[in-house]
Amino acid sequence: MAYYVIGLGSMGKRRVRCLMALGVKPEEIWGTDSRADRLEEAKEKYGINVVSNESEVDFDKIDAIIVSLPPDKHKIGVDVAVKYNKPVFVEASVLLEETKEIREASKNIFVAPSCTFVFHPMIKEIKKIINSNKLGKVCNFSYHSGQYLPDWHPWEDVNDFYVSNPSTGGAREIVPYELTWITDIFGFPEEIKGYYRKTGEVGCEIDDSYTSCLDYKDMIGTLLVDVISRYPARNLIINCQDGQIQWKWDNNRIEIYNAKDGKTSYVDQAEQSHEAGYSSMIGEEMYIEEIDKFLKGTKDPACYPNTLDKDVKVLELLYAIEESDKSHC
Repeated sequence: MAYYVIGLGSMGKRRVRCLMALGVKPEEIWGTDSRADRLEEAKEKYGINVVSNESEVDFDKIDAIIVSLPPDKHKIGVDVAVKYNKPVFVEASVLLEETKEIREASKNIFVAPSCTFVFHPMIKEIKKIINSNKLGKVCNFSYHSGQYLPDWHPWEDVNDFYVSNPSTGGAREIVPYELTWITDIFGFPEEIKGYYRKTGEVGCEIDDSYTSCLDYKDMIGTLLVDVISRYPARNLIINCQDGQIQWKWDNNRIEIYNAKDGKTSYVDQAEQSHEAGYSSMIGEEMYIEEIDKFLKGTKDPACYPNTLDKDVKVLELLYAIEESDKSHC
């Protein structure tokens, strides 16, 4: 088995680590990047094969491709997979038209769009609780996902990577990232409306805050995403007919109140491994499981929980939020 990673920035290196955590040997991994310093770093740090372009790769030996390029360059990587008829994993999307183009161009290969948070241990547990129906139907939920953009890559200026581009900006990107797991648990809303703004200073000219309301007719939800939060937060409250679920990312614990007996129970998150230089709240396990499911999906696509069709529907929600904000200028 051999794999080709296109893009060796922060996420590309993480995907290399994922492959190695799953037992793939360094000599079975090929990687490329337009920056020579990244090639050298990946070779020195992980011992993988590095090449400056695809012509140096023997694709007869490659079993699958991972595209870890910036969102506006995803199609460049997918086109390589299409050219050589290889299954491909693609990082989280934010551009609707490009995703539609990828879907059209890749009909004959297996494409696995990233859905990382679907694999988060607490999100999986919350889905299990809701599906059990022990708290009754969901009535409403509120969720806040907040980070500080300069903390994403402390080693480089925000203007040196894609999060400073308005179309692929940090907050804009995180909206579909969160909506992917939200729709996995609650389904797709019948309507979504919201607002988005630049509310503070993060070192670049992007909209740093998105807020929205999801209308399911028999339930409603609110989502606030920002990259202005000086303390990273993911806070979720789900009100059900017979109880409540609360989760705070930094608590590593879910609180479950059951109104039928008036008792509160807890689910604690197992200890996670963390890569140096990243927030201690970002565990590596969900990324590893995601790539494991992709590799299994190359044999049986049903093993992987996300599709380009769903990605398109999620991105349409992002665009609907923006279109509903008539006051944005």
